[in-house]
Amino acid sequence: MGGIYIEMTIQLELDPATEARLNTEAAARGLALEEYAGLLLRKSVPDCATGTGILTPEDLRQMLREIAQGSEKLPKLPTFAFDRASFYEDRT
Repeated sequence: MGGIYIEMTIQLELDPATEARLNTEAAARGLALEEYAGLLLRKSVPDCATGTGILTPEDLRQMLREIAQGSEKLPKLPTFAFDRASFYEDRT
């Protein structure tokens, strides 16, 4: 799948310690500083318009709590109610 790529120049002011760490990490990966910085940016920017793209364990627990809200009101069904035949019983 092709995409449109726009080249952009960004100027950053880094403290010497951060710049040194960035240079060290780039060199360790065999990348130019600019390539490595671009890789870090691409990894940190979410693919979708909302959210961070990262689901923490606490986020997962909260999501599951929200999904489960009200589930105590659902009817209790036997496990055989969820077999393949029960989903496709009117298809022959």
